[in-house]
Amino acid sequence: MKIYTGRGDEGLTDLRNMERVSKASARIEAYGSVDEVNALVGKVRPTGHEDIDENLRTIQNHLHIVQADFANPDPDEDDPQVRDEHVDELEAIIDSYDEELEPLESFILPGGSDTGARLHHARAVCRRAERRGVAFAAEESGVNDTGVVYLNRLSDALFTLARVVNQREDVPEENPTY
Repeated sequence: MKIYTGRGDEGLTDLRNMERVSKASARIEAYGSVDEVNALVGKVRPTGHEDIDENLRTIQNHLHIVQADFANPDPDEDDPQVRDEHVDELEAIIDSYDEELEPLESFILPGGSDTGARLHHARAVCRRAERRGVAFAAEESGVNDTGVVYLNRLSDALFTLARVVNQREDVPEENPTY
């Protein structure tokens, strides 16, 4: 398979149904931002914590599903789609790791260990992807809203994982001063 085709040179790209759309469309912005989150999550691995690495691998696979879902204006029943069970899985991840942490009593500054900071960076980009997903869903009908819910929950999961990694690596959380 040839990597370059030249088909995108005019600023258009193909959706899953082969419809040509602008690379600047809300749909492309949404799934392109999800791709960016996925790349950042990939940059975090390996963390040095096997359990977290396994969860991040699962998350990366879920993000491919979100991208495929956002890229498909006419999904069939067999096409990849974000489902409630993907969100439920994230909530289970958050809940299990939250048990390791002291209750959060104020805002914290993103950062910490190298891995913790990379997770915070992925979280911030995930929030942008969520905003792009919201804009896309507002602009086009028939968008699977569960993809946006997934991104919302994922930012919470990445935040929690960043806190856990920093705690495991004995890096204290810092609070902002006002």
